[in-house]
Amino acid sequence: MSYREGRFWQPDVTVATVVVRDGRLLMVEENAGGRVVINQPAGHLEPDETLQHAALRETLEETGWHVRLTAFIGAYQWTAPPAPEGSGRHYLRFAFAAEPLQHDAARALDDGIIAAHWWTPAELEARLDDHRSPMVWRVAQDFLAGRRFPLDMAAFVK
Repeated sequence: MSYREGRFWQPDVTVATVVVRDGRLLMVEENAGGRVVINQPAGHLEPDETLQHAALRETLEETGWHVRLTAFIGAYQWTAPPAPEGSGRHYLRFAFAAEPLQHDAARALDDGIIAAHWWTPAELEARLDDHRSPMVWRVAQDFLAGRRFPLDMAAFVK
């Protein structure tokens, strides 16, 4: 039965942040689904939170970095493979560009986060098989190609 036939369906709304310093991208290694994967600082939108606030919060929680959002990169849609390989869940990712401001090295990172790294685009591309989803490289490619939109493209409307 599909959602058109009355089954409830809701995509997972997530945010991701591309943070660049000296040509290197801030990435996280994390445990997900029983394996170590690579992702941008990213996570789920929480109730009563704007997309921009979620991006700032997730970046801080996963890397210890305070950042300033500079642009909206884009919105991405992906469906994970069905079980047993994946969850079959549908994701909507809103990606932002940011510049690093200050690092809180004493801050404990989120559960599941192994480490945060600054990687060159070539280092990130060389580990495509380790990316959490195809959205990781697509977002990075779009950023590296210069894709930037004003932050108000992902505006909160009251």
